[in-house]
Amino acid sequence: MSDAALIEAAFRRIEVERMSGIAIVNPALQVEVVGVSVWQGLPLAVLITPWCMNLILLPDRDGRMGQERTFYRFPAGDFAFLRGREPEIGEYHSCALFSPMAQFADQQSARAVAEAALAALFVPATRPVKAGQSEAQLSRRGFLSGGLSRG
Repeated sequence: MSDAALIEAAFRRIEVERMSGIAIVNPALQVEVVGVSVWQGLPLAVLITPWCMNLILLPDRDGRMGQERTFYRFPAGDFAFLRGREPEIGEYHSCALFSPMAQFADQQSARAVAEAALAALFVPATRPVKAGQSEAQLSRRGFLSGGLSRG
């Protein structure tokens, strides 16, 4: 099974077992993995679910993701990822992009934002860091407010 199929299977199960009947679920959306590629030896994708949109990093060959919270440096800046574990995929790291998903009218608009978010990760940050603001805060704030949530 492909990485995308394993992730989708895990989160479809979560949708049925843990998210059924929860108010934050957007019924216009479905579980979908967008843009699987390899970044620094790790499979990277955007996961769309009816309740959230996350960047997902899968483990390397040893199957372990390391720390509970890890910052990964992309050209756009540093992003905090949290470790998770599901039977279908084992350990993984995820970085929340959107939650809840009420602002998305349909799957097509969510997919367009997921594709734009993935592309934006690889655009170098150009704004200087201000005093008292970490690079991670600047990058995340700039990334999420860079027009991705409009539409």
